[in-house]
Amino acid sequence: MKIHLKDYRVAEGDDVDLKKRATRVDPVFKSKSDYKKILANHVESLSELQRMHYASSKYAVLVIFQAMDAAGKDGAIRHVMSGVNPQGCQVFSFKHPSATELEHDFLWRTTRDLPERGRIGIFNRSYYEEVLIVRVHPDILQVESIPDAPHHDAKLWKDRYRSIVDLERHLHANGTRIVKIFLHLSKEEQRERFLARIDEPDKNWKFSSADIKERGFWKDYRKAYEECIAATSTEDSPWYVVPADDKDNARLIVSQIIVDTLKELKAHYPEVTAERACELLAIRAKLVG
Repeated sequence: MKIHLKDYRVAEGDDVDLKKRATRVDPVFKSKSDYKKILANHVESLSELQRMHYASSKYAVLVIFQAMDAAGKDGAIRHVMSGVNPQGCQVFSFKHPSATELEHDFLWRTTRDLPERGRIGIFNRSYYEEVLIVRVHPDILQVESIPDAPHHDAKLWKDRYRSIVDLERHLHANGTRIVKIFLHLSKEEQRERFLARIDEPDKNWKFSSADIKERGFWKDYRKAYEECIAATSTEDSPWYVVPADDKDNARLIVSQIIVDTLKELKAHYPEVTAERACELLAIRAKLVG
């Protein structure tokens, strides 16, 4: 079954109303075995594409994951990237900033971890937290050392959106291809997953009382995501709103997004010059002899 990524991509300039976007869609697979087969094919494609991407060392790829708690970011990253050589893929998770990070501008701590050419970088949360959690909890601005920081000023968020878009345009112009994935989870599905984390002992470690506290700000987060995605989804660095109530379905959609992104690079192994071919033949002759 074909996955139509245009159904999930947010076009530049589009309004975003998450209440009108599905958190669950018809499966793109026919059965559990079909799901495993499709995922395996995607993983195999990613592995080969990543090897060529690494060998060509022309572009960098940055994949950003954002979502509400329990939406399945970790699982999606683990399953989708399972066949990729760790040498060519880096995963960074961003939680509460350190004291040192707070002494810099809001983009500093993440730009330090941008992928080099030839690599795939994955941000599990990212600089977008600065227009999401910080917007929902504006008191965080008090510790960010911003001179005369306004706490409820729409201009602050517009300025940050502009800074993000400018950064991503700069990165694109210099060879970094960025895709941004929002795993769109329903509040009811989050409740079910929280209950599973409590009821199943091997999932207890995943649960925090802070998760319940943040759940109380659901509408605030939804509004923050809507405005953020609408303001920062561009032709070159688009957002994809991926229905996340069905984890298997979400993983197939995510893997298709990354496969297509790498295919668009048209990477290939470096061509061997005639001089290099002669050199290799001479070395081979020595090894054989």
